[in-house]
Amino acid sequence: MLDGFDLSVREGEFLALLGPSGCSKSTFLNVLAGLAPQTSGELAVDGEAVSAARRKLGFVFQGYALFPWRTVRKNVETGLEIRGVKRAQRRSEAERFLRLVGLLEFADYYPHQLSGGMRQRVAIARVFAYGPEILLMDEPFGALDAQTRETLQQELLGIWEQSAKTVVFVTHSIDEAIFLADRVAIMGRRPGRVKDILDVDLPRPRDASIRHSPAFVALRQRAWASLKRELAHEPSALSLTEA
Repeated sequence: MLDGFDLSVREGEFLALLGPSGCSKSTFLNVLAGLAPQTSGELAVDGEAVSAARRKLGFVFQGYALFPWRTVRKNVETGLEIRGVKRAQRRSEAERFLRLVGLLEFADYYPHQLSGGMRQRVAIARVFAYGPEILLMDEPFGALDAQTRETLQQELLGIWEQSAKTVVFVTHSIDEAIFLADRVAIMGRRPGRVKDILDVDLPRPRDASIRHSPAFVALRQRAWASLKRELAHEPSALSLTEA
C-alpha cells in the first residue's frame, strides 16, 4: 500500500527505488504500468494519464517472462509484432539489440536452452527493441548470482547510456542502486512513501572500480544510515543487502 507517496522522475534519468521488502516498491511500478489499479492520488506520464501513456512504457519483471515456444529472436520481436512492424525491420531490430547484449549467436535458441543470466539479457533486449520512452525494471537481477548480476548491471548501463531512456529501477541492494542510478529514492516502512532522495554524483561512464572509491563508500553509508533510522523500531521488516 502507498500512502503519501510523492515522486517525480526526470526525463532521461536513471532512478533507483530502494527499500525493504513489503514497502510497496513493486506496487508503484505496477500502478505506473497500469497493471494494478490506482485508487487515489494523481499519476501522469508526460502530462498524460497512465492509461493513455502505456505505449511509452516498457517493463522488465523479476522473472524472465519469456515465451518458451518462441526462439530468442522471436521473443525479442514480440513487442514489434504487436506494433505491426514489418518482418524485415523486426528481424533487424531484434538482432541489433541481441548484439548489444551479446546474444546474437543464440538467436535461434529457445529459452530453456539458456542460463538464467542469458534469459534476463533476452528480456532486456526485448523491452529495448520495443522502443519505450520509459523503462520500468522490477528487481531484474535479484535471482542471479553475484558475478552475473554485476556483469548485467554493467551491460545495462552501456545500453542505457546509448539510448538515453528514462529508467525506474526497483532493488533491495544499496550497492546496485548507487552503481546504476543518478538518484536513489529511499522508501520507508509501510505504508509506502519516499523517505529520502539521494543524489548520486558519481562520474559516468562507470565501471566496477568505482565501487571502491571513497565517494561510493560515503553514498553507501548515507543510504544505509537513512534506512536504519527509518526501520529502527521495526527490525523484522529489514530485508536489504548492502552489496
